[in-house]
Amino acid sequence: MSDKLSYGQGGPYSSDDVPSSNSRNARSAQDDQIQNIKNGLEDAHKKMADNVEEITKRGARLDHLQDQTTTLADSSQQFRRGANKVRKQMWWKDMKMRMCLIGGIIILLLVIIIPSGKYLGLHDKVSNCSIAAHILSPPAADRFRYWQFVFLPLPHKLSAFLAEQVAINCGTTGSFLAVEWSQRRSGRGHLLAARRQATKHVFAYTICQPLSQLALIVLRLHHLTQTMLSATTTALRASSRRAVSRSAGASSVVAPRQIRCPNIVLCRALSTTRALASPPARDRTREIVAQTVSSIGSKREGQQYLKLFTSVSSQKFAVIKVGGAILTDYIDELCRSLLFLYELGLYPVIVHGAGPQLNRLLEEAGVEPQFEEGIRVTDAKTLGVARKLFLEENLRLIDRLDELGVATRSLSGVFMADYLDKEKWQYVGKITKVNKEAIEKSIEAGYIPVLTSMAESEDGRLLNVNADVAAAELARALEPLKVVYLSEKGGLFDGEGEKISHINLDEEFDNLMSQPWCRYGTRLKIKEIKELLDTLPRSSSVAIIHPSEMQKELFTDSGAGTLIRRGDKIRKVSSVDEFEDLEKLKTSLIRDREGLDAEATVDRYLDFLKENPFTAYYDDTMQCLAIVMPPNKDRAMATLATLTITKSGWLTNVAENVFVAIKKDYPSLVWTVSESDENLTWFFEKADGSFNSNGSVLFYYGCDLRSDALTPVYEEFISHGRAMLGNSNLESRLRRAAQAASESLGRTHAIQQARGFSTKARSCQGVGQRRGYATTTNPNPPFGKKNASNDVPSRVGLIGARGYTGQGLIDLLSAHPFMDLRHVSSRELAGQELPGYSKRKIIYENLGPEDVANLEKNGAIDCWVMALPNGVCKPYIEALDEARKGSNHHSVIVDLSADHRFDSKWTYGLPEITKRSNICKATRIANPGCYATAAQLGIAPILDHLGGQPTVFGVSGYSGAGVKPSPRNDVKALKDNLMPYSLTDHVHEREISSQLGTQVGFIPHVASWFRGIHHTINIPLNKTMTSRDIRQIYQDRYAGEKLVKVVGDAPLVKNIMNKHGVEIGGFAVHSSGKRVVVCASIDNLLKGAATQCLQNMNLALGYAEFEGIPTM
Repeated sequence: MSDKLSYGQGGPYSSDDVPSSNSRNARSAQDDQIQNIKNGLEDAHKKMADNVEEITKRGARLDHLQDQTTTLADSSQQFRRGANKVRKQMWWKDMKMRMCLIGGIIILLLVIIIPSGKYLGLHDKVSNCSIAAHILSPPAADRFRYWQFVFLPLPHKLSAFLAEQVAINCGTTGSFLAVEWSQRRSGRGHLLAARRQATKHVFAYTICQPLSQLALIVLRLHHLTQTMLSATTTALRASSRRAVSRSAGASSVVAPRQIRCPNIVLCRALSTTRALASPPARDRTREIVAQTVSSIGSKREGQQYLKLFTSVSSQKFAVIKVGGAILTDYIDELCRSLLFLYELGLYPVIVHGAGPQLNRLLEEAGVEPQFEEGIRVTDAKTLGVARKLFLEENLRLIDRLDELGVATRSLSGVFMADYLDKEKWQYVGKITKVNKEAIEKSIEAGYIPVLTSMAESEDGRLLNVNADVAAAELARALEPLKVVYLSEKGGLFDGEGEKISHINLDEEFDNLMSQPWCRYGTRLKIKEIKELLDTLPRSSSVAIIHPSEMQKELFTDSGAGTLIRRGDKIRKVSSVDEFEDLEKLKTSLIRDREGLDAEATVDRYLDFLKENPFTAYYDDTMQCLAIVMPPNKDRAMATLATLTITKSGWLTNVAENVFVAIKKDYPSLVWTVSESDENLTWFFEKADGSFNSNGSVLFYYGCDLRSDALTPVYEEFISHGRAMLGNSNLESRLRRAAQAASESLGRTHAIQQARGFSTKARSCQGVGQRRGYATTTNPNPPFGKKNASNDVPSRVGLIGARGYTGQGLIDLLSAHPFMDLRHVSSRELAGQELPGYSKRKIIYENLGPEDVANLEKNGAIDCWVMALPNGVCKPYIEALDEARKGSNHHSVIVDLSADHRFDSKWTYGLPEITKRSNICKATRIANPGCYATAAQLGIAPILDHLGGQPTVFGVSGYSGAGVKPSPRNDVKALKDNLMPYSLTDHVHEREISSQLGTQVGFIPHVASWFRGIHHTINIPLNKTMTSRDIRQIYQDRYAGEKLVKVVGDAPLVKNIMNKHGVEIGGFAVHSSGKRVVVCASIDNLLKGAATQCLQNMNLALGYAEFEGIPTM
């Protein structure tokens, strides 16, 4: 035992504990086997994962294929629905056209048959209508009597029958009719108002009940009918007065100046007071309405008529030159056309010659006519024959017009002349002066002036003058809207014998002069007309027409003869750098496209144009701007990507000129328009075809319906609508930007409400800094074009036009589409011509309070502007108040002085602060001061956080001191100087404090620059705030304001000069966070005075707030 345990043999271990080499090998083999198994498991796991991923991909592909299949099925179904809808729309449009045609035939038959007494089988019913009022229920009887009075101009039995039918069938309007009838019985109201109501209700309930489309057209023309009926009333009164003056030995009934009660006997006597040769008043009225409706082809042409012919004065309507051939062969057509104009209250001035008749008489007398350089040589014998002939032709024309009831007055001595060249042409004159007074007084008395082309020299000698020359000189003196040359050919014709519809001289004159067919008389006529139009306002035009088609030429775009005007030269550019004024371009692109972040979107759009080919077409004033994208690899047709046109552009046919230029460059084109666009008919006229889908219309021209180029465009339109053009479509960009900004804005306001002010970064800060119109931040948002309620020009009187503010306002009114400056008063400048106003020639007057009161009593002015020094306008205001007593006419008064800024009866006119709805309802507006405007806008947003009295350190240019010499506008005294004045209790200090409802310190200074104000405003705060917090408050408060710009840096005076708004910036906060310094700058002559005045006028008169104001 001891041996086994011996150390010598094996040490301290037994022999069993010593591992053998075999066991080690076996263990190593086991480890390798385990490792192999692990590796196999990992490989299997990877393969399984790869298989799962592959299965997932296959499943995704299957899902994608299924989605594509579903999308295709939906697209196919949508296409079928769209096709069915198009077929239904086409069928319905066809049916409406047929219904309108049938309705038109029915009305035509009524118009033709009713005057002759043939009532198409209604006679049996009519015979029993005399007792209708007795057998109807009391409400229906009232309605019957009302409508019988309304239909009074019709034959008696027919009026009774129609009254009965309306009384029975119009029960839903019983209460209205009863009220109307009671008003008529009590002597209130007016016959014309009743007839206008009759027009609407008769068409709606009796004649046109099954013809809804025709009724809609009639109702849309209702406003136009009102204008024509008013003119007809004037014509009837004038006709009655003339009947009395001519019938000394005959019995006639004098028409009263106003029909005050429904006296049937008196009214029926009125309708028969004309001589037998004159048609009855009811027939003439019906004919006037029918002629006008048939002449005006669309709503836009109706608006064009209202804009042009209701804003121009009667003295400046038209000069019509009548040739001798017209007096011989077309005198009846001429007289009917003049009757039509006369009945509408439009009084043209007629100038006629008698060349063909004179040639015939001279030949009969054995005198051979002699011409030198196209001018008749007029000796004593020829002059005697001409004088007698002209008087005979003049008398013949006047007699024919008088038979039709047109009041005329033959005038002589209108033209004063000198000898053109006595040695060469003998008794031929060159007109040196036109006596306008005789013409204007004739028109004011209700007469159409008829002139011969004979002139008088200073010594009383008669001189012969070419009728074309006389008409041109008369046009230069009167500056009429239209100059009309009547021609038996009816217009000018090109080399292929086609009549030229219109000529825009600025665009087409050089091209016309180069045409081989433009020679002899045609070339001379166009050159003479250009020379004439160059001396007339741009709104004037010359029409060469046939006498029978005068109204069609005057009231429609297509016209009937040749319309020649200066027009607008259309410019074409193909890169952004070619635009002369990028700010004007941006303003044009953004107008009428309201939305959040619009300015930034337009900037991005211009960046897009810089990188892509395009062609832009526009006129000098950018009333119309079109951007066309040429064909590319993605689209085989050119696309009209952007088209923006002002209302004035539509009415003056600038759009027509631009589209003509586009067609010259692009023989095929596609574009999209909203189905609700009021000018949709114009686009239909320009297109060869169209598609309608989901409220949008795709137009095209220059390609076939089945062409390969149009098919993909159509498919894209069906899928995406008006967004089909992608980034090239500005409207699509603006919608997307507005939607994104609106969502971000909503999130921002949610954070504001939950946390208040914070030093952390605000979400969507970039959007917030460029925020547009948002009712959630601006409690008093601007009134844009959608809020406008008036599109009729307003007459303006300006009292005190000598100062800087008056001159600035005149410039703004001249560019305003609806402001019509009529009277300008300045004691120092009386008798001089007003410079800078392009709409009409105006002479400075010296109007006193009595003159202003007379104009107010006559309803001659819609808005008075008092641009007088403080304390001067009181007599004028008192005179206007006295004139208003007992009058229904209440003009708007805007006072630019400080006299009424503290009067509670006057509305304080700072639209960004004052509630805009109050200004819209006001008739007396106190325009704020320049210092006060900038100061209030600089303090108002932070009022809730004031911790003490703000202090305003104001510095103004010396124009604020006015034109009267004083130390404060002495340039020499101001050089290298800063002059303080009125350091306490300045009137603006009181004004600012009064309007903001808190005391404000104001310290004014005047500096050496001419215009512009800078305010440095120190504002204590009631809580700790950061610069970012305060800037955000100002941005939110003035969101959407086009005349207030919030900037980061302190604004500079040189940057605000000649700008129409206010810049606010700086926002420097003291280290304590309890005081902020805000800077504001303003042009004291614009937003501080004239622009502010126009802003208030727009609101009070019903126009868009920024109409006629270049925004920032």
